[in-house]
Amino acid sequence: MRKFFFFFLLFVCIQNYSQNTVGTVFYDDTKTQEGYTLFTSFKKSYLINNCGQVINEWESNFPPGNAVYLLPNGNLLRAGREDGKSDITFGGMGGVVEIYNWGGDLIWSHSFNDNTQRQHHDIYPMPNGNILVLVAELWTKNDAIEAGRNPAKITEERLYNEKIIEVTPVGTNQVQIVWEWSIKDHVIQDFDNTKSNFGNISENPNRVDINYLNQGNGSANWLHINSIQYNEKRDQIVLSSRNLSEIWIIDHSTTTLEAATNSGGIYGKGGDLLYRWGNPQAYKIGDESNRKLFGQHYPHYIEEGLPDAGKLILFNNGDQRNPFYSEVFVMSLPETNGIFSYTPNTDFGPENPDYIYAQFDGTNNSNFYSRIVSGAQKLPNGNILICEGAKGNFFEIDSNEEIVWNYINPVNNNTGNVFNQGENALNNLSFRALKYPLDYVAFTGKNLNPGNTIEGGTSSCSTLSTSSESVSNISIYPNPSETGEFTINNQNDVLEITVYNLLGKKIYQTKNTKSIDLKEHSSGIYLARILTNSGAITKKLIKTN
Repeated sequence: MRKFFFFFLLFVCIQNYSQNTVGTVFYDDTKTQEGYTLFTSFKKSYLINNCGQVINEWESNFPPGNAVYLLPNGNLLRAGREDGKSDITFGGMGGVVEIYNWGGDLIWSHSFNDNTQRQHHDIYPMPNGNILVLVAELWTKNDAIEAGRNPAKITEERLYNEKIIEVTPVGTNQVQIVWEWSIKDHVIQDFDNTKSNFGNISENPNRVDINYLNQGNGSANWLHINSIQYNEKRDQIVLSSRNLSEIWIIDHSTTTLEAATNSGGIYGKGGDLLYRWGNPQAYKIGDESNRKLFGQHYPHYIEEGLPDAGKLILFNNGDQRNPFYSEVFVMSLPETNGIFSYTPNTDFGPENPDYIYAQFDGTNNSNFYSRIVSGAQKLPNGNILICEGAKGNFFEIDSNEEIVWNYINPVNNNTGNVFNQGENALNNLSFRALKYPLDYVAFTGKNLNPGNTIEGGTSSCSTLSTSSESVSNISIYPNPSETGEFTINNQNDVLEITVYNLLGKKIYQTKNTKSIDLKEHSSGIYLARILTNSGAITKKLIKTN
C-alpha cells in the first residue's frame, strides 16, 4: 500500500496539477541525485538539470534510432533513424550512427543501412574509442531452413540474423570493423536431424533454439534484440532479446573467428552464450510459471563504485502478461570473476531478483507500465532513475521508494512539437534516459550555465521543491477524521487545496483557506495537493465515517 501512495503522488503531480504538466513536475532537492539527464526526442538530444533547464542540446537530421550517450570527452554519440534505404523494417530501426562535439557540430557519421543489414536500437561506446553496433542482417529463407528452421515457422520468406560489430571510426564517415559476433553461428534445433546443428536443446543452453518463438508468429524479426551493453571488468557483452524475453551474456575477448565457434576467449566458450536468464522455456526447461521476463529492456551491470556494483539492473516491461505492469529488477548473478555456475538440465539462477520495484497490488493493472522501450539506472547516491519510456516519464526513487524527482518529456517524438505547461504531453516516447553525475569527466571545462526549460520560460523549481521546512513540515489534523473536516497546520499562506480520490478524480478544490471539508463524501482515503507560497506537497487524508 505504501508503494501505491508514492506512485499516486506521482500520478496526481503529472495529471492533475495544471501548473506543472510537463518538464520537471516534482523535485525534492534534498534527496535527488545531483546531475544532468540525457535523452533524445524527435531530432534533438537534450541534457537537462534537475530543474528541467537545458544545459546543452544537439540537433540531428534524423529521428532517434535509438540510443544516445555522452562520451567522456564531451562528444555526443547518437543513433538515428535513416529511412528509405532498406527494406529491413521493424520497431526500433535506426541505420546511421553519429558523433557530435559539445558545440553541436557533426564530426563523424556512418550509415549501416541497406537491403542486407541495418543498425537498430542500441549502440555502445567502448572504453578504447570503438563503437559496438547492433545490426539486423538479412537471413534468406533457404539459409534459415538449412540452419534447421521449421519452414512452417517462416511467415515473411526471410529471417533476420542479429549481429554485433565493433567498429573504429575513421575520418568523418568511414569505419574499420575490428570484431564481429552473429547469433546464426550459435543456434540449435531438434526439428531436422539431417542438419549439423541438430541436438538436445535442454542439454545445450549455451545455444539458441532457432524454432522457439515465445508466442510469436514466425516473423523475420524473431529475436528483436533491443539492448547491447558492455562490461569492461569482465570483457562481456549483455544483450536483451525482447521477443524471447531473455537476457544473454557473451564473451567479447574472442577473436572474430573464435566468436563464430564454441571455443576460445578467456572463458573458453567462443561466441556461445555464457549466461541466459528470464525465460527457461527458450531452452526447454520448465514452463510459463518459471518465466521472469516479459519484453525487458536495458539490462546492464551496475558500474564499479556505485551501490550494488556488479549486480545487473533491468526494466521488465511486462509485455505478454495480464494484468499489465512493469518492474525494475536488481539481481545478483551466479558468477565468480565472470564465470557463471550452472547445473545441467535446470534453469540459470538466480531464482528471483534481489530487489523488485513495482507499483502493482497483485490484482489490478498498474499505472506504472510501459509495454515498450524504457530503462533503469543505479545512481551514485543509491537512488534509481527510471525511464517509463512509452509515457516519456522519468522519475527517481530513493531507498524508501519515495519518488524524489519526476520529469515529463515535453516533446512530441513524432513531430518535434513542444507542449506547454498546462497541456498533457502526447506521443512523447523516450527510448532511454541517462543521468550523469556532476563530476563526470565530460563536464570538465564546459559551459554548464543553464538555459530555459524545453517547454519555455524559466525553471519553476521553487514551486516544486519540498525541501523548504515550511512545506515539508505541513501537518493535517485531525487525520484520520470522522467528520471529513480537516485543518492544515502551516505558518505560511495556503494558496490552493485540491483533493483527489484514489481513481485520480478531482472531488474538491478551495483557495486561500486552511480548511478542507469532505463531509459530503464517503469514507475512504484521499490525496490533497496543497500549494503554499513556499512550495507544493501532497498529503494523504483518511475519512473514517
